[in-house]
Amino acid sequence: MQAPTRTTVSGVTGSVDEDFLRAFHDSRPGEQSASVEASRTTTGRTSYEEFADLVPDARRVLDLGCADGGLLEVLARRGADVLAGVDLSEAELGLARRRPALAGADLRLGRAQELPFADASFDAVFSHMAFMLMTDVEQVVAEVARVLEPGGAFSVAVGGGAVEGEAMELFLSLAVPFFRAAGTMPRLGDRRSRTREGLDGLLGPAGFAPVTWEPVVIDMGGPPEHVWDRMTGSFYDMVVLGADQVADLRASFLDSVRAQASGGRVPCGMRVVHATTRLAT
Repeated sequence: MQAPTRTTVSGVTGSVDEDFLRAFHDSRPGEQSASVEASRTTTGRTSYEEFADLVPDARRVLDLGCADGGLLEVLARRGADVLAGVDLSEAELGLARRRPALAGADLRLGRAQELPFADASFDAVFSHMAFMLMTDVEQVVAEVARVLEPGGAFSVAVGGGAVEGEAMELFLSLAVPFFRAAGTMPRLGDRRSRTREGLDGLLGPAGFAPVTWEPVVIDMGGPPEHVWDRMTGSFYDMVVLGADQVADLRASFLDSVRAQASGGRVPCGMRVVHATTRLAT
């Protein structure tokens, strides 16, 4: 059931889950881009770099859930000359505004369900691991269709799960019982936004073509303690655990994961899917 809509302290109207995301990112600005930069795909590049390749001709771009502007900076380096971003977190936007490459970018505090931009303002809209966390996704899609020019691209990156037999899968097997016992985590996003069929069902009625679907694997491996740090920074649910629960989970994970280590390195892979579509002309 969707959380009730209300006005938050920041003046941005949203829901309880959006308040949770805002508070999380206000307290940890920059972590998302730091995580992306610390991990590489099988091509040796970041997920941002591979994501930007999906629409190489993008020149007027909007990033939904832009955080600290890491993806927008990559797009700027690729030749985009009109840059805009929307995010719920003022702390994240503060970091984005300090990036020299984004000195002329239009960065707004706001919601993807109510975009403060004119019709047909962009030739590409991106959302890296953010669209999948949004509620009222039909309204988000309607707004994306409104601000895109005919033929414009909409690209989203969504989580594709852990690589089987590696440390993230082990972490989840140990952590999920802790998360369920805590029971205070808001439900984030709409499940339809995480599957190919769901995306096509959401996007088709708004005039978008079926999505392309390109899975990539992100390498998050390293020494056991490094992998623990990466896991705890990858799951919002960690913030609802108490100190004793975190300590117990950490001990169980490190004891178990050391058996997977080879030469002191633990394999840890996460799948991310890059999905792209275009608005009908």
